[in-house]
Formats: sequence, structure tokens, C-alpha cells
Amino acid sequence: MSAPAGSARPAPAGSRLGAPPRFPVEYVLPLCRADDDGPDELTGYLRALCRLVDVTVVDGSPPQVYARHAARWHGLLRHLPPDPTVHGVNGKVRGVLTGVAAARHEHVVIADDDVRYDEAGLRAVHRLLDTADLVRPQNYFDPLPWHAWWDTGRTLLNRAFGADWPGTLAVRRSTFRAMGGYDPDVLFENLELVRTVRAYGGTEASPAWLYVRRLPPSAAHFRGQRVRQAYDDLAQPARLLVALAVLPGVLAAVVARRPGLLAVGAAGAVAVAEVGRRRAGGPAVFPPATALAAPFWLLERGVCGWLALARRVGRGGVRYAGRRVRRPAHSVRALRRRLTPAEPSDLSRWIRADPTTRGR
Repeated sequence: MSAPAGSARPAPAGSRLGAPPRFPVEYVLPLCRADDDGPDELTGYLRALCRLVDVTVVDGSPPQVYARHAARWHGLLRHLPPDPTVHGVNGKVRGVLTGVAAARHEHVVIADDDVRYDEAGLRAVHRLLDTADLVRPQNYFDPLPWHAWWDTGRTLLNRAFGADWPGTLAVRRSTFRAMGGYDPDVLFENLELVRTVRAYGGTEASPAWLYVRRLPPSAAHFRGQRVRQAYDDLAQPARLLVALAVLPGVLAAVVARRPGLLAVGAAGAVAVAEVGRRRAGGPAVFPPATALAAPFWLLERGVCGWLALARRVGRGGVRYAGRRVRRPAHSVRALRRRLTPAEPSDLSRWIRADPTTRGR
């Protein structure tokens, strides 16, 4: 199944970004690295990116790492520290608030440091922002080590029921500033941004055909994220209930000595994932074997969902960046109650407008 005409097709592994002409898009990269690992590959990507768009890196790294980045990227892109007046536990959101405030263009792409756009993807996002306030592309891992294969099971299941949550979003700067940005004290920052746009009355585009490459994390980093990512489901009650039902269902089948039920469940998960894999030209970026990862990911989420719930009840939240975060994201209804008009110069005014609502 091929992508629609005019859509961005996935770039093959190792592809390079194209040549000029440039176009009016600001690329905001919120960055925070404890060390300077992998700078050459990232610098090469940023150098190619700068031939197409204006790039702003908001760098919350420790001073010595920040200084090395500043020297390496001098004259190549705009390199800024996070705005010290913006407070919150989520460093990425602080970086985004700073970067969007400093953006020179109406169309802004926000991307993690492991996201790798090609020219077609950037141009597609640019076009979509002409009619939408927020664009949610779809990520795929390349290369595909075992843990990226495992996590692709999540991606395919999400695609079967709608869209996956990528490491990149794109927004209109005017909408972002008018709604006052979004809360930097939540864990699931992408969901919070999408819901804030919806609460403000903005429109979202989630094109299933818009694929953007993502580099896989290390296996150790992947293992360390399992419970934290499951904690995000606390902001999505239907997903949480499904996750919490997995483990009791498996245990019931084992106790009843009904392995056939487990086989049927696993086959069903694979079938659903295959629906997600085949959507909108997905086989071009998702190999056939990735659908087989769905039962493993689903079982993992079933276990980690209970662990995440235990941390909410017993510890008051999950650890993130050295601090404990209780709230994964606000509901759209809560955001509508809290959202107030903000001055363009003050992206976080709406958060401070009613301090009595914090932590509810």
C-alpha cells in the first residue's frame, strides 16, 4: 500500500538531507546530556538540517558539556540555555518553551535528539501546518536492535487504533504562544501539548503516512524507561484498564491450564499489530517480523502498568530527572478550566494564573 500522492516517503537508512532552497521553518531541539557521547553523528545531522531550515538548540546540559556544544556548533546554529524564568520538573518542556519563544518562523518543528528528519518529511510538516495547529508524525526505528523491535510492537498497536506517540511534534508558533505554552510539571509532555492545543480549540493532524526516522536508545536506557513509560497510561484511563487486565488474564489462563487461551490472545495481538503495520505504506518502514513483538510488549505493559500504579499510590509518583512527578498529563477538561489568555511574552502565565489548581 503506497503513501498518498504528495506525502513524505520514508528515507532509506543512511540517507542525507537534501540541498537548498531553504524554507521558513524553525527546528527546535531541546537537549540535555550528562556527557558528550555521540556528538559527531548529531553534529552531522544538524549541519545538513541547517541547509534547509533555521535550527535552535536549547541546551540544558551541565556547564562543561554545554561549553563543548557551544564551541562545536558556533556559527552553525543558534545555541541557547533554557530560560531561567521558566520553572518545572520536565526539562524538555522548559527547552521547548524557550525555543518556541525564540523561534523566527510561524512553523516550528520540535524534535528529540534521536529524531532524524529528511527533507521530504520537513516539507510535508511545513505544508500540513498551513491548515493545522499541530502535526503529529509517525516514528520508526532504524536501525532495529532487539529492544527497538520490541518497542515497535507498541507503535503498531497504537497505529491500529489511531496514531502512535512520536519523539517529534510540530506547531504553529502563534497558536502555541496564544495558548500560553503547556505545563512543564507533567511527565507525558507530548500528550500534554496535544491536549492543550485541543483545549484551546486548535486542530491536530496525525497523518499515518508521514514517517520520520528515529535512532533507537541503548538497551540499558530502554530497560530503565519501562515503568516510567507505563506511568503515562495513568493519563489515559481506557489504556490503563486494558494494561491492568493483561496480567490477571494471563495468570487466570495459567491457573486454569488453558494454554490455548494464551495462544489465541497472542495471535490476536499480532493480528491487530499487523493492521497497524499495513496502514499507509507501513511495510516500507516496519519489517514483517515487527508485528510479532506485540504480545511481548503487551505482556510487559501489563506488568509495568501495575508497577506504575503502585508507585502512584505508594510513592506519590515516578522518578524523573532526579525528582518525583505525580501527574502524567492533564485531561482536556481540566486544561479548558485552567487555560486563560496569555501575553505573547509570557508562555507560562496560564500555569501560574491559578496556583490553587497545581497538583490536583
